[in-house]
Amino acid sequence: MIAQADIPRAVDSGWAPPSDRLPAYAAPPLSVVDDEPEEPRIPLSHYLWILKRYHTRIAGFVIAAVLTTWLVSARLTPIYESTATVDIDRQRPSGVVGEDAAPAALNDADQFLATQMKLVESDSVLRPVDERLGLRRAEHQAVSDASESAEQAPVSLRRLRVTRPPNTYLMQISYRSEDPKLAADAANAIAQSYLEHTYNIRIRSSASLSAFMEKQLEELKTKMERSSQALAKFERDLNVLNPEEKTSILSSRLEQLNADYTAAQSERLKKEAAYDSVRGGSLDAALATSQGEPLRKLSERLNEARENLAAVESFYGSKHPEYRRAKAKLDDVQASFDETRASIVGRAESEFHEAKQREEMAGNAVSVAKSEFDEVNARSFEYLAAKREADADKTLYDELMRRIKEASINAGFQNSAIRIADPARPSLSAVSPDISLNVLLALMSSTLLAIGAAVFGDMLDQTIRDPEQAARILRADVIGSLPLMKSRRALAESIRTSEFDAESEISGFTESVRTLRNSILLGNFDRPCRSLLITSAGPGDGKTTTALHLAAAHSEHGKRTLLIDADLRRPSVHRAFNLSGVTGLSSALMGEVHWRDACLRVDGLPQLHVLPAGPPSRRAGDLMGRRLTELLEEASAEYDLVVLDAPPLLGFAEPLQMATAADAVLVVARAGQTSRKSVAAVLATLTRLRARTVGLVLNQVSRDLSDSYAYYGQYRSYYRRGGDEAENEAGA
Repeated sequence: MIAQADIPRAVDSGWAPPSDRLPAYAAPPLSVVDDEPEEPRIPLSHYLWILKRYHTRIAGFVIAAVLTTWLVSARLTPIYESTATVDIDRQRPSGVVGEDAAPAALNDADQFLATQMKLVESDSVLRPVDERLGLRRAEHQAVSDASESAEQAPVSLRRLRVTRPPNTYLMQISYRSEDPKLAADAANAIAQSYLEHTYNIRIRSSASLSAFMEKQLEELKTKMERSSQALAKFERDLNVLNPEEKTSILSSRLEQLNADYTAAQSERLKKEAAYDSVRGGSLDAALATSQGEPLRKLSERLNEARENLAAVESFYGSKHPEYRRAKAKLDDVQASFDETRASIVGRAESEFHEAKQREEMAGNAVSVAKSEFDEVNARSFEYLAAKREADADKTLYDELMRRIKEASINAGFQNSAIRIADPARPSLSAVSPDISLNVLLALMSSTLLAIGAAVFGDMLDQTIRDPEQAARILRADVIGSLPLMKSRRALAESIRTSEFDAESEISGFTESVRTLRNSILLGNFDRPCRSLLITSAGPGDGKTTTALHLAAAHSEHGKRTLLIDADLRRPSVHRAFNLSGVTGLSSALMGEVHWRDACLRVDGLPQLHVLPAGPPSRRAGDLMGRRLTELLEEASAEYDLVVLDAPPLLGFAEPLQMATAADAVLVVARAGQTSRKSVAAVLATLTRLRARTVGLVLNQVSRDLSDSYAYYGQYRSYYRRGGDEAENEAGA
């Protein structure tokens, strides 16, 4: 029994929950609860369950799609296709003569073939074929004879297909039609029109080129004549046939004159130096000249005469006749020496002036030759420019004449590089519709679409459907699940009966309630659970039904049980047992009666007492906190278990007070109806109030919502098999 000191006292502003009323499971701190939980991983088995759940709808959708596809394909008009193959030989020359006859470059094969494929689909190729075969009308295109704009619109054929086999120079022109002969005729006509169009393009191009070149030829001829006349005038002015040869002669002559002028300068310098030396009286300089040998001999004779005179004078004296003869001989030699020396000076002067004159003449010759060379060279540049212009004009004129002749020849040559390699023939089998392929595609696409829709719908479903899902997403203990009961009457009768029928659906529900009862009573709590509050996130989740059956199951166990209808807004417990609801919990809370006097017995369940809700009263709801705690304290002393059917927790104030007063709280959620956010909000609120939550009960679980429903079917087969064995033993 709970001590009186531990009972919280109600105040106007609220109350404090007892410190020993902790949740049945370890609640995380508030900071952890407020954090966003880690996104749980969905196991692969869940996707398999989705397929199992919707397998009937998926199979129906797939079968309907396949049958519809088969019916539509069978009613479609057969379409035949014929293909004409065109060979494009890029090795062949595009022309007969000239540069067009050179082999074409092969590095642009892809671009060339892509261009030709687009050319096949052009209006110039398709229009003649359409006018002859009426392909647009055969394709049911909106073309009216009275509409000129429609007739002038570019021709585009929807059934035409131009392809290129990989790594080939082949182009396949395919056309489809309901008539196989029309398909073959259209493919062949388009291929032939393409060949004729390429030939016409070449003819027009060659004719246009010839016309342009002939127009340019007249202008080029006039220019060529003008440049030829300018060249002839230069030749007459220079009086040469080739100015370049004359320039070479003048250049050689100028080089020779420059060499002579340089030699004359050197000679003049030598003569000038000799003349200056001799004129200065230097004997050595005179001896170095070309006439130095006679002067040297005279110098030797002069020296000998002087020596002889000195010897005679020393021997005979200056008065002796020998002295006078020696003196006369010395004078003769001296006179000859002076005369020779004067002659040498005169000759040196003469040679100097002669060398100087030659230098001047050589310089004048160089100046004249250079002037002539410069004049001829300047005119030669003009001559060469005029000659190049004349030669270029003549070459261009000759080339243009040649191209005109080649174009005239090639214009009449039909290009054989593009030819029809394999003409189209009428097909015996239709290419469309391909019923087997359409059915296969419909089967695959409808299967993928149906599975995707089932998975996507399951992802959008935010309700709780399965105990495993609730435990994984909400991280709460799911202590039980109750199967869906199709009959409300059978569900109501199951409260008062303890008989077991293996063939009835009540057996599975009753067994689930008993399992839930044992899960609560045998739970690992720190102290016995004497009062249990049953609530839900919203109305209609089945909290009242769960409370009724749980209380009845507990009383059938031989335990004294009190069921309190604490839902003062929508009381329904008394109606389930056909009891009077005149007085009840509201009367006891307001002090009008004692709660024991308001308790009623249930027929057939002697251990079960019911305290109805009583008449509705707002004041009773305000007194819920303190007086309900006292009531539960007293009732827990007399009953083994007190079960409270509380209003939905979200949006109402009374369940918050009840949750803190009761020993434990059980949350009920309806499978497939209650949202996850609502249940999460209820669990978070209970955690914040520090109420002890025993777990979550999932109500109205069906085979379509959960695999857990299969367990309830096992009860029937198990008990049915046990009954059959008992009958066999009795018969034996």
